Amino acid sequence: MEDGLSSFWGPVTSTDWCEKNYVYSSYIAEFFNTISNVPGILLALIGLVNALRQRFEKRFSVLHISNMILAIGSMIYHSTLQHVQQQGDETPMVWEMLLYFYILYSPDWHYRSTMPTFLFFYGALYAVVHALFRFGFGFKVHYIILCLLCIPRMYKYYIYTKDVSAKRLAKLYVATLLLGSMCWLSDTVFCKEISHWHFNPQGHALWHILMGFNSYFANTFLMFCRAQQREWNPKVVYFLGVFPYVKIQKPKSQ
Repeated sequence: MEDGLSSFWGPVTSTDWCEKNYVYSSYIAEFFNTISNVPGILLALIGLVNALRQRFEKRFSVLHISNMILAIGSMIYHSTLQHVQQQGDETPMVWEMLLYFYILYSPDWHYRSTMPTFLFFYGALYAVVHALFRFGFGFKVHYIILCLLCIPRMYKYYIYTKDVSAKRLAKLYVATLLLGSMCWLSDTVFCKEISHWHFNPQGHALWHILMGFNSYFANTFLMFCRAQQREWNPKVVYFLGVFPYVKIQKPKSQ
């Protein structure tokens, strides 16, 4: 890392990752950490098109859009390495987890207005506090807690789903999450050692790519589970035999 390096965007004021800055362009601080968000944007766009085309509930369109916003925010952050842009990356990460929380738990929530109202004000309050105070370790702990709160519900959906293809999506979700976390941790913990290597494996960039697929697998699995709840006869089909998406058949009355 090259702390305080000045270029088009000025001195680094945000967290700097284990990639040399401004190697390929004076406009892009961390080249690989920036472009590695492109797959996440494309996958979210594919999910959005499928959700709109088959008229899934609006929550899933918003979820895919939030994935795109998060990836774009990450691109802006890593290309500039500025504190404000880092907050613009981290705040949507929290908002996205609140949206996942709503999608996972709202079907069994008897008071329909209370959950979205609470999550909205929680997200708004967090955005204000995060803008006023610079979180580091606290942000990571808060984000991990939100992720952990979603796991029990995801596991419940998994054990109640009998479809083999849907279960495979859940397994791919777990696999990409674990592998991506290993890449993130390796890049963070062993950065000093990696900086002396002739080749940087770009663990943080790999994390971005794997999280793009992770979000897509999670969203597709949740769309399948929601379609089951609504009795839309969902099936996991594969585009060109490899790329999974959910196909539904709604009753004529819907």
